[in-house]
Amino acid sequence: MEKKLFGTDGVRGVANHELKGELAFKLGRIGGYYLSRNSEQEKPVVVIGKDTRLSGDMLEAALMAGLTSVGIDVYRLGIIPTPGVCYLSRTKEVAGGIMISASHNPTADNGIKFFDGEGIKLSDQAELEIEELIFNDHSEELPYPIDKEIGLVEEKYSWIDEYISFVIESSDQKLNGLKVVIDCANGAAYQASPAVFEELGAEVVVINNHPNGEEINVNCGSTAPGLAAEKVIETGADLGIAHDGDADRVILIDENGEIVEGDNIMAVAARDMITENKLNKKTVVTTKYSNLGLKESLAEVGAELVITKNGDRYVLAEMLKNDYKLGGEKSGHIIFSEYNTTGDGILTAVKIASIIKKKEKSLSELKEVMSYWPQLLANVEVNQKEGWEQNSKITAEIKAAKNEIGSSGRVFVRASGTEPLIRVMLEGKEEELLNKWEFRLKELIREELN
Repeated sequence: MEKKLFGTDGVRGVANHELKGELAFKLGRIGGYYLSRNSEQEKPVVVIGKDTRLSGDMLEAALMAGLTSVGIDVYRLGIIPTPGVCYLSRTKEVAGGIMISASHNPTADNGIKFFDGEGIKLSDQAELEIEELIFNDHSEELPYPIDKEIGLVEEKYSWIDEYISFVIESSDQKLNGLKVVIDCANGAAYQASPAVFEELGAEVVVINNHPNGEEINVNCGSTAPGLAAEKVIETGADLGIAHDGDADRVILIDENGEIVEGDNIMAVAARDMITENKLNKKTVVTTKYSNLGLKESLAEVGAELVITKNGDRYVLAEMLKNDYKLGGEKSGHIIFSEYNTTGDGILTAVKIASIIKKKEKSLSELKEVMSYWPQLLANVEVNQKEGWEQNSKITAEIKAAKNEIGSSGRVFVRASGTEPLIRVMLEGKEEELLNKWEFRLKELIREELN
């Protein structure tokens, strides 16, 4: 059965349009009941965090109303990175956690994602069950406690400090003598990331740390790291760190202002973990979007690459299933499963900064362990993305592209789980051939789906 509300990373949409307060109330009521139904607590607790978006207060209020209406107490964490909510969900005696964020999406968007009591995002099956209760209006069948049994709300804004301390303690190096530029994307990282690096002894230059909610991800952060790259050059920094709106991903910048994204980060981290005998089974987990250069890089040191469906929760599921210690996505969601159960942009940045310090090598030197295959990524805006796989013209064109590019390359087309987009990826050794098929596929998809 296909999901209607949940995408690859929770429920997302334009706040007060696709994602209204009424839906947030139902998600709080039904999702909270789902999280707490096996809880042994006399009165279950759910923690809620959010990024800086203006719509965060509205959705938080609706979620809290839904949660408390089924007898769940709520601990408000305030503005906190998604990995902070994940960490606190599994280290506190709570039934789970909820993060209000649309990650890297535009300011008008927002989203709601759930973590269980182990700090793990809900499975597809769990999300389908929640949707079943919502769409068939089973909400009224859930408990309606009264008097003292109604849930209460308590502020736990200081708990972000526990997450900050956890990230600091994950580092095996002090960072004295290292200068870093941190682009907070005007989002949830604005307090935590600078605090972590300052405590570790780095000289910190902070940009885009305005939590007013109007500028989150606007020409800044991991989706637009150019400003951070300029600041690295201007200040002579050793490292640039560009977060997204909720800080579960990171894009790095070397001392020359060159971008270092997720695949390259994993290649660097994997080699260090092999040296330290910490890369269990010498295996890294990633998705179809990762560049084939990562596979080549890992093969050079006898390591393997396991491929999963797109989405960091699928990466994590594979990691937990086989006790792998490193995984992630090209987009910058990097999971160090020894430490956290979701992509953690701040922790990832600390790990790479520690390698720079430990090996006394610049990031530009470290990143040379990976060479990229030519890869093209295109997002095609469409009016109707559902059911695109049944379009015979599109599927025939994809087949033709695969035949010409050959088995050594790749053609991958999918609908975005969070936006009205069809994503096209082409990879191979001949860039001219990739350009040809990117143009043909984009034109046909636009024509057929708009």
